[in-house]
Amino acid sequence: MSDEYTRREFLGAAAAGLASAGLVAKGLGQVVAAGPAADPPDTRIRKVFLAKPVPSWPKPDIDLKDEMRRIDAELERLSDQLRGIRFEGGELYRTPSEVPTTAEGLGRPDGLLVFNLTSGVTGMLEVLAASGLPTVLYSQPFSGHDWSRVPALRKAGHRIICLATSDYGEIAGACRLIRTIRRLKETRILYVSNGPYGEKQAAAIRERLGPTVVSVSPDRLNAAYRAVPESDAKAEAREWIDNAAKVVEPSEQEIADSGRLYLALRRIMEEEKAQAVTINCLGLFAQKLLPAYPCLAFCKLNNIGLAGVCEGDMDSTLTQLIFTYAFGVPGFVSDPVIDTATNTVVHAHCVSATRMDGPDSPPAPYVIRSHLEDNKGASLQVRMRVGQVITMAKLVDLETMLISTGTIMDNPDLDRGCRTKITTRVADARRLLNEYGHGLHRVIFYGDRVNAIRHLANLMKLNVVQEM
Repeated sequence: MSDEYTRREFLGAAAAGLASAGLVAKGLGQVVAAGPAADPPDTRIRKVFLAKPVPSWPKPDIDLKDEMRRIDAELERLSDQLRGIRFEGGELYRTPSEVPTTAEGLGRPDGLLVFNLTSGVTGMLEVLAASGLPTVLYSQPFSGHDWSRVPALRKAGHRIICLATSDYGEIAGACRLIRTIRRLKETRILYVSNGPYGEKQAAAIRERLGPTVVSVSPDRLNAAYRAVPESDAKAEAREWIDNAAKVVEPSEQEIADSGRLYLALRRIMEEEKAQAVTINCLGLFAQKLLPAYPCLAFCKLNNIGLAGVCEGDMDSTLTQLIFTYAFGVPGFVSDPVIDTATNTVVHAHCVSATRMDGPDSPPAPYVIRSHLEDNKGASLQVRMRVGQVITMAKLVDLETMLISTGTIMDNPDLDRGCRTKITTRVADARRLLNEYGHGLHRVIFYGDRVNAIRHLANLMKLNVVQEM
């Protein structure tokens, strides 16, 4: 795989989490500052100012040009957080008749960032929202009362959110949500199984969210696996072993087999210009159609801002892509274990990133173990940060995001369940137990992302269900 491809195409086409952090993958798992050649295409956001013809609130003698200059200066100070975002426009509209009525009339940007400089601009805001573009209204305190109309605009079917805050930094996060919508449309997901992904299901994903699903046969993956030089596989194994706290069950050859699979997946992702892969790993390995478990390969992909998801779970893959693009963090797909006696949920799986804070973060310590369910191959036991607030999420039916939060209390070292385990204190474990649905898996992310996901759901017309 050429370094030039990695810089310009492989990461540039999708890793919004990497790009928002100004990072790009280099080598087999390291990250470095990315230059312009590595950046994904810019997300175009049209900046719009609104003020009524004769201001009254916040004051009748407001200097609109001075207000606009001040806001532009605040946006300039956010430039480091707005990598990959290009602002266009900057017009000041005073009446609804001046406002373009269509996305085409606005230049077909990826979204709108609107500033209400005075009160009484709801008519113009309605015209902008009716364009169908994702719209963010930044309503600083004492700028106007039009924030109060935003819920009604959403109920009318418009894709609009409001930031009613004095913190201009929230603009960067909102712009990254618009960028997430753009990145999803550019995403290609590899689906590896002994049968192609359903044509109707793939079409629904493409139409509703944007990603394209590409089916890959085990034969193709195995051919790519055989093509990897043994020396490269051994180098991968040595990197894993050298950085591990210890190795318990796997042999060096088993670890090398996992490294070879990683390099094979990278080759196919390069060929398909893909940014995510999910594999029917348990089924294919049991049928001897998969040469190694992909646990280590997925860890590396997740560490550099891409997505590797186990068990052919498309819902969890889409969930991880959404969060990685929006927040620059990987997901930990889990089999939850509920304990109502302690009001905790243990999240367990044999696949985990070590850089759960994102590609530029220091790695968590890990032990190389076998895959617990059959005691074969190589996987990881990762020790996550105790005290860390996490978000548990899952996109279901392409329409609803299940979400809740918890706090990591412990990394239990039990010879039961999957290798990586975290015990989380939650709001209501019994409610989760009694109302659980939509399959076993949930995806864990560092940070409390609930409010931001609610904003993103409004921009994408998704439902949000708080599970506990």
